[in-house]
Amino acid sequence: MINSSYNRSSTNIVKYPIITDKATRLLENNQYSFIVDPQSNKLTIKSAVEYLFNVKVIKINTCHLPKKKKRVGKYVGWKSHYKKAIVTLAEGDTINLFAEN
Repeated sequence: MINSSYNRSSTNIVKYPIITDKATRLLENNQYSFIVDPQSNKLTIKSAVEYLFNVKVIKINTCHLPKKKKRVGKYVGWKSHYKKAIVTLAEGDTINLFAEN
């Protein structure tokens, strides 16, 4: 259930999945990684994932990742701060991240 003081739609809470080596290893344990809105909490993330993908969420782990310094030639900039959520699904539920054509 989405908190009434936090009025964002489910599509704005979950931004996109993370596809890295570690994230693909977590798929074996039925855990999926997503970049989420930094102001969202675990309850809103849970309800958004259950609504978007029609699955049952067991557990959510979140962490705030710091901004990082990036350099392109002589120009120095910052990669923005973001929040990562690792979502554990119930036995038998899956999310198809790799669409088959």
